[in-house]
Amino acid sequence: MANVFLNGKFIGTHENPKKLVSEIKEMRRDGRLPLETNVSYYEDEDSVYILADKGRARRPLIVVKNGKSLLTKEHIEKLKKNEITWDDLVKEGVIEYLDAEEEENAYIAVDEKDLTPEHTHLEISPTIIMGPQANMVPYGQNSLSYRITLGAKMTKQALGLYAANLPLRADTDVSIIHYPQVPIVKTQMYDLLKFEDHPVGQNVVVAIMPFDGYNIHDAVVINKASIDRGLFRATTYKPYKCEELRYPGGQTDIITVPDKDVKGYRTEHAYRYLEEDGIVYPEVEVSAGDVLVGKVSPPRFLSSLEELRVGTEAQRETSTALAHGEKGIVESVLISESEEGNKFVKVKVRDERIPELGDKFASRHGQKGVIGLIVPEEDMPFTEEGIVPDIIFSPHSIPTRMTVSHLIEVLAGKVGALEGKYIDATAFQSVSEFELRKMLKEAGFREDGTEVMYDGRTGKRMKARIFVGSQYYYRLKHMVANKIHARSRGPVQLLTRQPTEGRAKEGGLRLGEMEKDCFIGHGAALLLKERFDSDRTVVPVCKKCGLIAIYNKFKNKTICPVCGEDAPVDFVEMAYAFKLLLDELKSMCIYPKLDVKPKFEVGK
Repeated sequence: MANVFLNGKFIGTHENPKKLVSEIKEMRRDGRLPLETNVSYYEDEDSVYILADKGRARRPLIVVKNGKSLLTKEHIEKLKKNEITWDDLVKEGVIEYLDAEEEENAYIAVDEKDLTPEHTHLEISPTIIMGPQANMVPYGQNSLSYRITLGAKMTKQALGLYAANLPLRADTDVSIIHYPQVPIVKTQMYDLLKFEDHPVGQNVVVAIMPFDGYNIHDAVVINKASIDRGLFRATTYKPYKCEELRYPGGQTDIITVPDKDVKGYRTEHAYRYLEEDGIVYPEVEVSAGDVLVGKVSPPRFLSSLEELRVGTEAQRETSTALAHGEKGIVESVLISESEEGNKFVKVKVRDERIPELGDKFASRHGQKGVIGLIVPEEDMPFTEEGIVPDIIFSPHSIPTRMTVSHLIEVLAGKVGALEGKYIDATAFQSVSEFELRKMLKEAGFREDGTEVMYDGRTGKRMKARIFVGSQYYYRLKHMVANKIHARSRGPVQLLTRQPTEGRAKEGGLRLGEMEKDCFIGHGAALLLKERFDSDRTVVPVCKKCGLIAIYNKFKNKTICPVCGEDAPVDFVEMAYAFKLLLDELKSMCIYPKLDVKPKFEVGK
């Protein structure tokens, strides 16, 4: 007797579970049971699970009986003529929705020609086994699954025209490419997603060859003339917000040009672009530290002393300025009112991003790389017809990754460009490589896509034939301008006196144990000392009791909290973090006694 569960609850037993399951399925297909019902039988448990609850992910499949699909040619003809709809096929039981449980008992064929009498279902289209973004990879059937996943991930990071109402929007951090194109080699998904309305890449001429090692480790060599003509040129937009807040006691912020008496006044230079109302004007070129919206706020702590001070002296400066390491042009200024009824200003700053060394690019096959070299057009290799590639891609990136689809796309792009038409590269149902080779031969080229090329620097013919064609490339949002980070001296934390953390705060770069070992291995002693001196401090220490003493700089007096005024004191160099440790030990009633000796005595 098999146990029967409905929505996870035990409802009884049945002596013929397989018959029960098949009857439930028949009733569902006939319309006697709700279409949302799913049923499965687990032989090892001897249990039947019937599910009809909410929140299950279900997918449509064509029903197969006796090795034949229930979806006939008549159905397809009627669908084309709009005589029947999808819902009619579902009601007829030709198509049914399966959840993860019922799929365990199903035997699904990917293609109609694979059908056998054992099969229970057929995929509507073989491409359905992949999601929308994975389906944007051309010739997906020719590559490893991991590379397809990577290609899908990078589609999300590619720059393009993401929205038509871009001038009205103020998204947090967004970039657009100036001249996006629709790919020559595309899949059905591009049309289904209406990709022509928001494309995210450009068709480029790609040559697969090494170039003096500048495209080693996935780097790409790019043609300078292509960049000068606007290839992959982009703009980054960043909004800055400022609001007049209200405080208890009836005080408010004021958006204005701060007065010189205000606490925290920057410099006259920082406020030079502000108009009378304290707000920057559009189309002005700004750089780090320039104030976009001037603002003064009431003092933080209202004490009796503060109240006696009147006017601007008591106020503090809280203007919105351009962040460290950033530059741009003011795109637009919006003056409005927030939900609370406060005055609200939003300034959008744009910055042009021309491709530079270190910017990230990728094809649709998970083949990502940064620019390794920008070469003048006259030094680039060229074909017999004078075609100069935009990108030189390394051949070493292909064998281990096994992205055959990358190579087929170059071939297909070449055919599409020559024939002047789009090539369908939908996974499992694409234009075959054989057809592409045939079309390329008819166009007067070698069928394998290779061509004789000449070195632009010497003019000599290259010994090997180079694989060259057209390919769709993405410019990804990871740009050097957003990531470059260096520091000599800068702000430190209040507690530890060590450099702050993070690029936005002008932070330092932390040196780890392994980096330390490298410096020791190199014998770079002074560099090592400098790196470990970030929180160097000199502390007075009492020789008698070994506790940290107090030094009055103005009176040139030293006092020990235990031994009094005349105690002998030495000045010791240490890390401020160590001094903090001593303080923490003291707070736990542990006596950290420092034994101070002259340097030459240490180690005796």
